[in-house]
Amino acid sequence: MSNSQGKHFSQPDGGGSAASSRSDAPRGSADDQRSAGFIPVVTSDPSGKSAGSSRHNRRMKSDNYRETDPYDLSGRRSRDPRKRRNRIISTVLFIVGIALIVAAAGMYGYSQWQYHEQDVENEKLAAYATVDDQGTSAPVVDWAGLKAVNPEVVGWVQIPNTVVSFPVYQASDNDKYLHTNAEGNYSLGGQVFMDYQNQAPGMVDQQTIIYGHHLRNGAMFKPIADMDKQEAFDSVSTVWYVTEDATYELEPLFLYYTDENDTNVRVFDWSSDDEFHSYLSDLLAKAVTSRSDASELIGKTSHVLTLCTCNYIDGYGRTILVCVPKSEVAS
Repeated sequence: MSNSQGKHFSQPDGGGSAASSRSDAPRGSADDQRSAGFIPVVTSDPSGKSAGSSRHNRRMKSDNYRETDPYDLSGRRSRDPRKRRNRIISTVLFIVGIALIVAAAGMYGYSQWQYHEQDVENEKLAAYATVDDQGTSAPVVDWAGLKAVNPEVVGWVQIPNTVVSFPVYQASDNDKYLHTNAEGNYSLGGQVFMDYQNQAPGMVDQQTIIYGHHLRNGAMFKPIADMDKQEAFDSVSTVWYVTEDATYELEPLFLYYTDENDTNVRVFDWSSDDEFHSYLSDLLAKAVTSRSDASELIGKTSHVLTLCTCNYIDGYGRTILVCVPKSEVAS
């Protein structure tokens, strides 16, 4: 083999073993190592301190540096008050953000639970009536069973092919059943109820008004709010209102918007049929949807059943559906 020296390591002299030569040879200076053909990877200055150590010491001497955990969020690693303040603010904002997310999740979960509880209550009461979803026959109601739950029940309203099929209650005011169910407990949607100034059991006054919530999950009177589209309005041909002693088959006449401060809604009787018809004609003029022959039918009717619910158009308004008895407008 060639006797030339390697590029990074020199060949050992003498006949001893390489291991023995390495262990016996004293450590030399960096210059001796270089002259022997060894190039160190890490160098040190004569004082024995590395360059990195010097930089570290310079940082330690800085007025704005303090040795600490690099992931410490308290701001102690810097003596600069602005940096510490920014870290505190960031930490507070992070905690507040997490708290808001948790609160939003809790509110959503609670609202869904309320919707569920309302659905359970509605299903329990629905068992007291047998309804024809096609609308060809009136609901058959177990009045004794309903009165055992709550004696303030006065009727039953149904719109075939929709979720609207509920008992109707009447209290001494219009507040009780806003958020009170038939059993007297709090509920999000309360119960469908008749205006306390109407004569029970309904359809006695020239205008009978029934109220129901428009829940965002599609329950209660939401299908009525959806009738502000002409196609949906036209799809409803029958509305049933049943009392213990009478059955009324009605049809939608028109639907209009108003707000909670409109006192003109809550009128129940007029001094003459002409005044009553004039009232309906004025409402028809601002209708959103209606029958094509609504104006003609107004002149024939003596009673209307008005279904009132909320809408969420430009805030918090009211949607009013006016229905007429088929028996009165048939001739």
